[in-house]
Amino acid sequence: MRALIVDDEPIARKILREELEALGSIDVVGEADNGKTALVKISSLKPEVVFLDIQMPIMSGFEVLDCLQGGYIPVVVVVTAYDNHAIRAFEAGAMDYLLKPIRQERLIQAVERARVLARSPQRVAENLAQLQEVAAPTAKDGRKVRKIIGKLGEEYFLLNPHEVLAFQAEGDVTWIITAKQRYTATQNLRTIEQRLQNTTFRRIHRNSLVNVEQIRKMSVLTSQRWLVTLNNGQEFIVSKRQAKNVHDVLSW
Repeated sequence: MRALIVDDEPIARKILREELEALGSIDVVGEADNGKTALVKISSLKPEVVFLDIQMPIMSGFEVLDCLQGGYIPVVVVVTAYDNHAIRAFEAGAMDYLLKPIRQERLIQAVERARVLARSPQRVAENLAQLQEVAAPTAKDGRKVRKIIGKLGEEYFLLNPHEVLAFQAEGDVTWIITAKQRYTATQNLRTIEQRLQNTTFRRIHRNSLVNVEQIRKMSVLTSQRWLVTLNNGQEFIVSKRQAKNVHDVLSW
């Protein structure tokens, strides 16, 4: 398994490299001493697992996590000298974390877990979304909204809710619609709606969920039916049953 070590301390990188190489099943393909370099090397070297220190200058480990938007997503193992960061990562659903100084038995356990997780790109994306959620700043209403996972071909992408225009169900497939692309959702429309409660998304039809901040125009078709036009020009019909949601938007 290809690994990248990210830590601002040269001695820490050297020790971890030696420990990993001693396992015989890990190929350390690179190192980075700050977050910006780490992002470049993740993109170019495509490691299956990244051992990521949290406390770093220039760009922290949590900031690195937030910049991983998708396409290629590695397994992330958080490495830290501070218990509070480890606990936050663990509670967020992190695949694993390592507390400095790293014990060999914990390192072996983390590598094996990473190997299992790396076999499922969707689980890797979900794991990263959980880590990004705990690292994200809290909104004014006290909420943290996890990024939305979309699939394009064989790759997974983490999308910010504000860049999503709408969700549309077609049979067993739910589409995520953005200004430039359509992605396949990893969850059904009902689950997505539940996750996005009390946000800017509204159900307007049994197969459609739209971001009201992306509505450009609403036209009356009948007394109880509307036509919604989004900023990308796509149109959705508001069903009679969901008409109240449109009235709620109009009353803002």
